[in-house]
Amino acid sequence: MSMLRDVFITGTGAVLPGERVGNDRMEDVIGRIGGRASAVGRRALRWNGIEGRHYALNADGEPLHSNASMCAEAVRAALDEAGLSLGDLQHLGAAATQGDYLVPGHASAVHAELGAGPLEAFSYQSVCASALMAAKGAWLSVRAGEAEVAAACAGEFSSRWFRPAFYEGTALVDEKGRARIEADFLRFTLSDGAGAVVMEPRPKPDGLSLKVEWIDMTSLAGRFDPCMWAGSTPEARADMTSAWSHAGPVAAHAAGAVALLQDFDLLKIVIRAWIGVWLEKVDAGRIVPDQVDHLLCHYSARSLRQEIVGLLESTAAMIPEEKWFTTLADSGNVGSASIWVMLDAFMASGRGRRGDKVLCIVPESGRAMIGFMMLEIV
Repeated sequence: MSMLRDVFITGTGAVLPGERVGNDRMEDVIGRIGGRASAVGRRALRWNGIEGRHYALNADGEPLHSNASMCAEAVRAALDEAGLSLGDLQHLGAAATQGDYLVPGHASAVHAELGAGPLEAFSYQSVCASALMAAKGAWLSVRAGEAEVAAACAGEFSSRWFRPAFYEGTALVDEKGRARIEADFLRFTLSDGAGAVVMEPRPKPDGLSLKVEWIDMTSLAGRFDPCMWAGSTPEARADMTSAWSHAGPVAAHAAGAVALLQDFDLLKIVIRAWIGVWLEKVDAGRIVPDQVDHLLCHYSARSLRQEIVGLLESTAAMIPEEKWFTTLADSGNVGSASIWVMLDAFMASGRGRRGDKVLCIVPESGRAMIGFMMLEIV
């Protein structure tokens, strides 16, 4: 049996499409439901603290990219950063909340956009934590000696969900033309982009690399109904036989079962479950807070960060906020791509030093999941 190898992130890449869109121009791009400004938009923006984001649509709703093309561009950037070529790539893990197709998988689309030769390709479909699913697959492949060069990418094209046609004429909009808060809030929270990392069994010869110490994933789906979902109505979301694929696309759209939705009351409960997993890892010694130099924690809103901090402050699991690094305010919540956008910006910031420990945490509200990745700068 071969020995397991150390694995290093030798390149990162990020793609934020189009120009940066400020809060005052959001609805100029994603559109106005019923031609009127959102009733909850300003409240959502105060809640999430996002000041700018990027969309892969123009103001006419025409796509500037596909999800796959953004992911491919991010992979190319990560390979360049690692000093590698496309021909070196042997393993591709591609994550997304939803790819460009229903079938085939997102990884096939990214592979095609890359124009790479034969390689292993794996699709990971979830919400934010799907990025770490892809990363774990790439890490294990290199660690086991199955691949010398592996890439994990994640991409989101959330804005296409937010065009008025997804809501108008459906049960999500009342007689006054107002969209249900479960749908409208997300329009002011999520945005587009992609990110990628490249992994190898050795650090790159020049510059800094990141040794992957471990990656842990914990699903809590056995305890919760969907908290963020698309494909069912709010009332029937726990019954998968009532999903859009059973109702048919026309009936599902009319019922409001195609749009992306969030249960904010359930989210408050799920946050405590995420923290519970974090505390368990601290109790088990998997995470030693005093040894963490930088925390990259994905969260969808500034208010959620405040709630997480409030829950942790009285515990031994708290990592001081001066160690936290985020890109949320500047480039928004890019879903599964957020952790790679954040890591790419962190590596470019110059904050990290050799020997520093970097803890990445990605909670997912989808059906309650959380992922952790511990890195060391080398």
